[in-house]
Amino acid sequence: MHLPLRILGIPGSLRQQSYSRAVLTAAQRLVPSIASLDLFDLHDIPPYDRSSAEMPAAVLELKRRIRAADAVLFSVPEHLYSASTVVDNAIAWAAAPDHDNAWVDKPAAVVGASDGWRGTALAQHHLRCKLADLQMRPLRQVEVVVREASSAFDRRGDLVNAVTRDMLSELLADLVGLAQPSIGAHATHTPAMASG
Repeated sequence: MHLPLRILGIPGSLRQQSYSRAVLTAAQRLVPSIASLDLFDLHDIPPYDRSSAEMPAAVLELKRRIRAADAVLFSVPEHLYSASTVVDNAIAWAAAPDHDNAWVDKPAAVVGASDGWRGTALAQHHLRCKLADLQMRPLRQVEVVVREASSAFDRRGDLVNAVTRDMLSELLADLVGLAQPSIGAHATHTPAMASG
């Protein structure tokens, strides 16, 4: 096994100042020392269209980055009680064609943040169902849900809420554990929800 373990962070929003990206930026500072977390911007991924035999260059790069990673961390907003179309679009591309599904057997976790009282709980549930269908290996837990996100981040987008920060640190440690074959089967922790 190579070190550091590579975690691919995928923000489910195209906005540079989004809460989804802010959670991943905070996670980069909290990831265990044996791992690294790099973000992949979905901005260049085109709308899903398999009418052409040619895969777009941005999609090929996404699939390459997924395969090079030891685990994937999704950070999603909630749109109409579901994950964003940006994430759904990227998932569809990287899973196509069926014999070249880049997500298969990849350890995964989901986080999210919003200003609402529910956070992104429904979006995360929706996404976890998809991850299972993609034959990924999501953590067996309720993921970190950051409610009232405007009070959980400072003006620079840094995560300042101590409870939320601790929960995110624990999730990252569990994801690293899941990515290590020797201890991956035991990576669980108590379901939790954070608020600002």
